[in-house]
Amino acid sequence: MKTSKPLLTLRMLFPVAASFIVLLLGEWIARGSLTADAFISFIFPHFGAYLLAWLLLFLVWELLDWVLRIPPLATLGMAVLGCAPCAVNFYTMQLRGEPFLPWDLMQVSEAAGVASAAGLKLQTSMVVSIVLVLVLTVASFFIYHGRLRQRWLPRLAGTGASAAALCLLVFGVYLQPAVTQVLGITPDAWMQDRYYRYYGVLTGFMTNLTNLEIDKPEDYSEQAVDDILDNVAESEKFSTGPMYAGSYAATTPKEEQAKQPTIIYVMDESYWDVSELEQYGITFDTDVSQNLHALQQTSAYGRAYSPSFGGGTCDVEFEALTGYSVSFLPSGSKPYQQHVTKPMFAMPNYLKLKGYQTAAVHCFWAKYWSRDKAYPNLGFSDFISLEDMHGVTKVRKHYWTSGLVTDDSMADQIIQQYEKMSTSSDKPIFLHAVTMQNHTNYNRDNYPDDERVHVVSHPAGLKSSTVGALEDFATGIRDADAMLGKLTEYFSQVDEPVILVFWGDHYNPIDSNYDVYTTTGYASGSSTDPRLHQTTLLMWSNYSQQPVDFGTIAAYDISPVMMELFGLEQPLYFQFLNRQLRVASRSCTRGTTMNLDGTTTQQPTEFQQRWTNEHWMLQYDLMFGKGYALNRMGVAGLSGMNTDK
Repeated sequence: MKTSKPLLTLRMLFPVAASFIVLLLGEWIARGSLTADAFISFIFPHFGAYLLAWLLLFLVWELLDWVLRIPPLATLGMAVLGCAPCAVNFYTMQLRGEPFLPWDLMQVSEAAGVASAAGLKLQTSMVVSIVLVLVLTVASFFIYHGRLRQRWLPRLAGTGASAAALCLLVFGVYLQPAVTQVLGITPDAWMQDRYYRYYGVLTGFMTNLTNLEIDKPEDYSEQAVDDILDNVAESEKFSTGPMYAGSYAATTPKEEQAKQPTIIYVMDESYWDVSELEQYGITFDTDVSQNLHALQQTSAYGRAYSPSFGGGTCDVEFEALTGYSVSFLPSGSKPYQQHVTKPMFAMPNYLKLKGYQTAAVHCFWAKYWSRDKAYPNLGFSDFISLEDMHGVTKVRKHYWTSGLVTDDSMADQIIQQYEKMSTSSDKPIFLHAVTMQNHTNYNRDNYPDDERVHVVSHPAGLKSSTVGALEDFATGIRDADAMLGKLTEYFSQVDEPVILVFWGDHYNPIDSNYDVYTTTGYASGSSTDPRLHQTTLLMWSNYSQQPVDFGTIAAYDISPVMMELFGLEQPLYFQFLNRQLRVASRSCTRGTTMNLDGTTTQQPTEFQQRWTNEHWMLQYDLMFGKGYALNRMGVAGLSGMNTDK
């Protein structure tokens, strides 16, 4: 029976239209809404990226159809490919403020557990998309019903042509940065969420596949590494003394200084001193940072320049524990999952070689962000995770259905672990903790009214939901401050010297927008604003009362600066970082350089760039290279490192 021309036309147009519809549904799911502004601001200006995504879906449909010869299955398969990553992207943005990246595939089971704990629900866009996909699937059955069976030779040719076209698109376009840039797809090394907003989930995901490789620095060699370290060693000979006047190291004779104090790191989720908003018209009904402000009178304090905003906790943690900068790594990559796959130089490993016992405490699942694998490679001998915690208090169950462990319970966990380690061994202790209580998202209903910090007054223009979100966030800051007070009170009474380093990992949007920052004038509405990358940092000890304002330092300088302030023996790599901090820049993070005077620029000087290049040379050597620097630092005993010359 001869097929009518209208039906032939419909069959030809169906995959074109179906893939276009699925593309739009996917973007609707990923964005939560698909308004005219989304088309005007993101889709139309970056039309090439969406054309590639449509072509990808179209070719997938064609390939499945030629292979299976069952159009409904081809339609369903294409729709799943187009919509499922977008749904995952929506949830990852909700949970961690970052989009769905290729390396997330390494921990699918862990992500499922997190989604369950967070109580994530189907969105309207997802329900509508499921219905429309079913409609398209059923429609394809009727449109192609009665289609003549293809002989094996034309079918083989069609399969081969579709597969070849798909491979050409993936390997010849998506995985070729030079080609995608011609199409207007500009790499965004600093903000993956913005990258996905501009170019869509499918194109964003596919082009990120090129970020799995590490390029060796030009002129990398043993001689190049030695030259850098020689310069550092030579510079130290002519150093005029400790960097920070008034610090413990500067005011205490070297022979009287504590040599191996207990060192405790606490990276508090989303922590920054929200009471700063009181200078911008916000008033709270309680002092949310009472302990912080008191401790700043007798401690070293400043700000940590975070590489992250709205997520990326493990990036900040990685920098603080290693001295390595994530800015040198492929954009959007996650060091714990991709790069910390063997023992490497890091603060815990270094201290272990100096006789310390090491442990980490984190009140979330051990496998999340692959901490269970990364921590041992960084040098932690023990890891206490959520699975090991019993009797802890949880809050904020409105959004996180299973709740989040409170900072107060985390203080108890830290103290318990310290007591366990101190009674089991005479070795000094390095204990690192990461909290979770104040994790985004923020909502007034996360705390009962009588437990929540209240906003008494605020500038006009803030929505009620934003004020409620701010109250949720401020409550977490109040509780973090109480945790800080509890820890310092306890450790002020122990006999041995103790250093406590307490800082926040990153800022977040509050109520999924920037209104708190823009309406008050605290910062701009850009996630790249340097103001929104400088979190509160405190370095307290129970044996020094000297206040030192050390200003803003990069997160990767936290360990070097702590050792400098308290006169601890530094590895040569940390001496390099402190030298860089002294003469070149306070931070060089995500494309922003902070000058020595605290101003920022996107255009570093030639001198600053030279220091940055040398930083990457040493980091590459220690993370990926031959490890030439290890012998020079006296840590060649690190197993797993290749120290062959």
